Amino acid sequence: MTTRRTRPAPRPPEGTPPRAELARQARTVLADAVRIAHWAAGAPGPGTTAPLAAHALERAATALELSPAQVRAGWDRARLAGLIELHGDTARPGWRLRAWDRDDSAVLRGWVALFDAWSLVHAAPAGIEAGAVAEAVEAVPQVLSLLQLSAGPVTVPALLDLLGQRVAELHEERCEVPLGPGRPATATTAAGTTADRPDPAATTGGTDADLNALLLDWALEGLAAVGALTLGHGHATLTPLGNWAVWVKLEQICVAAQSPAGNIEQSAADMLLGCARLTPGPARDEYRAWLAARTVGSAVAELLTVARGQDALLRGLAFEALRVVGAPAEPEVRAVLAEPSLRPYALLWLAEYEGNDPDDAQDVLSREEATWLWVDTAAAVADHGETGLLVRHLDTAVQGTVPALLDEVRAVGHPRTVQVLVALAAAHPDPALAKAVRRAAFQVHTGGA
Repeated sequence: MTTRRTRPAPRPPEGTPPRAELARQARTVLADAVRIAHWAAGAPGPGTTAPLAAHALERAATALELSPAQVRAGWDRARLAGLIELHGDTARPGWRLRAWDRDDSAVLRGWVALFDAWSLVHAAPAGIEAGAVAEAVEAVPQVLSLLQLSAGPVTVPALLDLLGQRVAELHEERCEVPLGPGRPATATTAAGTTADRPDPAATTGGTDADLNALLLDWALEGLAAVGALTLGHGHATLTPLGNWAVWVKLEQICVAAQSPAGNIEQSAADMLLGCARLTPGPARDEYRAWLAARTVGSAVAELLTVARGQDALLRGLAFEALRVVGAPAEPEVRAVLAEPSLRPYALLWLAEYEGNDPDDAQDVLSREEATWLWVDTAAAVADHGETGLLVRHLDTAVQGTVPALLDEVRAVGHPRTVQVLVALAAAHPDPALAKAVRRAAFQVHTGGA
């Protein structure tokens, strides 16, 4: 057996302020967004729809003594930082707003969400091809790394040189050969053929260097707008918040390289199966490593796809992994409430996410939902556990008596009901109870009463 090598997690940058001071700085950056979120929470009648309606914009500007442009910017930041949550066409206060004054971790997570969305906060220059903008966004982490390593101001020419190098590497990785301003570049498509891709520089009427300079200015201004750096005359410097955020990202990369059980490169289903026999602590370490190696959106989508499958064990484990994701998974988890097979898991996830004690979270389930979840969990035990666990699972039913449980299990309509009851009847040591369970399984199978 080979031993997996790990690298040590990076140390926080020297001189990093205490967490409370970083949270204070984050609160300052988001002060207008918080005011607008509180205003929206108490605004009477219409006006909290998204995007912010014109009449609501005027009311907010008057009430908060801000310009309409400041209100619009603050509104967008509030949404991106999770201070406001969108539910259809209505915006409601987010959980971070409720925790804003007492929870430094919630504040910092909100600011990091804004930091990650810098390219949405500051609109890209008009007239530039979307592909060129995407390349600049992809190259920004290297720019930020240079700023952090320098531990002080870095000149714009040095940053521009690095951005140009990284964009050229991206072109090379995609087998694209630049042919000069105004001429199409040849790109190899996924099918192995070639296609004409417009040269981004042609869109701006300049050279690649001109385009990169324009995109660098946009990126630096966007990062400055979210409080990650400050701009001087011909140079840029990370703020303490920006310095800390880059360290957090580097730490995530190191965590991804330290997958203790080696599941980091596996699909979500295989990773979850690999974690099935682990105790909660090591399993969470695996989830964190697997998640850190992927974008949040793709990881959440993959976990929910697994949860929709036939394996009840993987369904439960997928939501355990989503607990590690935390706030970024909330919109997607809320969206699956309409899916009967996922609704009980989503309700429990949301209850814990909103601060309910895990022991009390079951109270959010209706009797039918709790019964459905009992059958689903029993299916996971029957497929992957020991017979003794299945027998003990009887004690977790909300009904309190076996006859009541069987009546409600027959009515709940879970697709695995027959298999669960047959397995329970085979495992239970009490012949009379086993007979009753077997009769219930037969009735479900034949559609009898």
